[in-house]
Amino acid sequence: MNLTAKSFVLAPLLALVYGVVNLLDGLDGSHGPGVAWTAGHLAFLAALALFVPLVLELARGAGNRRAAVAVAVFSLAGIAAAVVQFAIDLVIGLVAADRTEMGALFDQVQQVPGVELAVYVAGPMLFYAGLVALVGMRSGWWRAALIAAGVGAVVVSRDLLPLSALLNLAVLAPLGRPRAARFRPNQYEMRRSEPIDH
Repeated sequence: MNLTAKSFVLAPLLALVYGVVNLLDGLDGSHGPGVAWTAGHLAFLAALALFVPLVLELARGAGNRRAAVAVAVFSLAGIAAAVVQFAIDLVIGLVAADRTEMGALFDQVQQVPGVELAVYVAGPMLFYAGLVALVGMRSGWWRAALIAAGVGAVVVSRDLLPLSALLNLAVLAPLGRPRAARFRPNQYEMRRSEPIDH
């Protein structure tokens, strides 16, 4: 199994790691700075890196290749925005002495014109919207609906990140298997297809 195939499992698993660590980090009522903040953000940066070949593979296997490529470009732009966001968060967590200083540093960063919209709001949403669309184009819209439900869960509460990651894993993991494995007939179907001797 190559890296692209593994990314369909590893990317959502690493997102799950981030979600769980984020929950544990917030048990004291705040997030970061510290080991949990750093570990969680590193895990999600690794997940984002693995989503790149995943998105490209989804586009490659979609029926409408031209539309899929356009969606993939938007999704990759969203991944880039999310990488910038998590890199900023990671650096701030490393240099800040406490949560109060983290808040002050975040305020400075987000006051730069365009940063909050491009890096923290609209930019990353391109990734998620593109992922929903590509899954729908590749394997049916009921699977895309599950991905969308996961995105919606995070919008409701960041504490639902593990749920979102599990939904992603349930949808994406089967898509990473080779087509021959995904469509291999079961024994019952093979028996039905055998000629009947009279």
